[in-house]
Amino acid sequence: MPNWGELLQEVQQAGNAHDQVRRKYLKRLSQRTGRNTILYYSAWLEKPIIYGQHPQPLTVNDTDKNGFMSAIHGMDRAKGLDLVLHTPGGDLAAAESLVSYLRAMFGRDIRAIVPQLALSAGTMIACACSEIVMGKHSSLGPIDPQFGGLPAHGIVEEFKQAAEEIAADPAKIPLWQPIIGKYNPTLIGECQKAITWAQTIVKDWLMTGMFAKSTKKEEKADRVVEELGDHVLTLSHARHIEFDKAKEIGLKVTPLERDGAFQDALLTVHHLAVQTMAGTPAVKLIENQKGIAYIQSMRAEVA
Repeated sequence: MPNWGELLQEVQQAGNAHDQVRRKYLKRLSQRTGRNTILYYSAWLEKPIIYGQHPQPLTVNDTDKNGFMSAIHGMDRAKGLDLVLHTPGGDLAAAESLVSYLRAMFGRDIRAIVPQLALSAGTMIACACSEIVMGKHSSLGPIDPQFGGLPAHGIVEEFKQAAEEIAADPAKIPLWQPIIGKYNPTLIGECQKAITWAQTIVKDWLMTGMFAKSTKKEEKADRVVEELGDHVLTLSHARHIEFDKAKEIGLKVTPLERDGAFQDALLTVHHLAVQTMAGTPAVKLIENQKGIAYIQSMRAEVA
């Protein structure tokens, strides 16, 4: 396996042709597994300024469907799909629609591979797959919905705390009024619906996918949803859930390190995809082993 510097040197020797080198190794990865392979990468780590200014293009959103449609067109679907995920998450409706589309194309023969991070809606998408391949350096994340960067669970908990304290001591109304006043009147209901929505679809995906053949599929799915979706247990939406924890809560996870040759091939592609994000204006990459790619680019705004 070439190291980071050697890969970067190869890219530079090719005229900084990130696409050429990345696609060469992505094709080799697919040839090694004998499966269709699609990269789904975001540059949120490499371009934090753009992510802060305009997060939507870097997250899971409905425009991603166009990229997947292009990547899947003409594939031999009988070979299944390896979905290499590196994303901070994003829109719940978009994730649900994307999973529905991928399953319509490949059924349950979809394997999620997480070289580094698949968070929030990215974790949800991984849970819809038959298994998740993770390395010692890989992480999933909680699936609790967010509203404007605020956790839905946290908003509901704050309203509940306010109601209890005011009921016990009405003199606390002036203390709570400016806090509660910052929220839209319908927000509590929307938060509760989003929580239910996220937990319901992930449970269904687990029962019809990863745990479909288990006699205890509902019990297993409930355990995973509780561990990933309960804000009381996860404490923070930013929390990283590594391989051992993912296995402990019952997810079907396979160690990347089990196959050294596959690990080397996968991490080579991962490093090249990250270098593409760092060295070009690309902020979103959806690409298959045939070199068919949907690449979205942006530049940071200078004040």
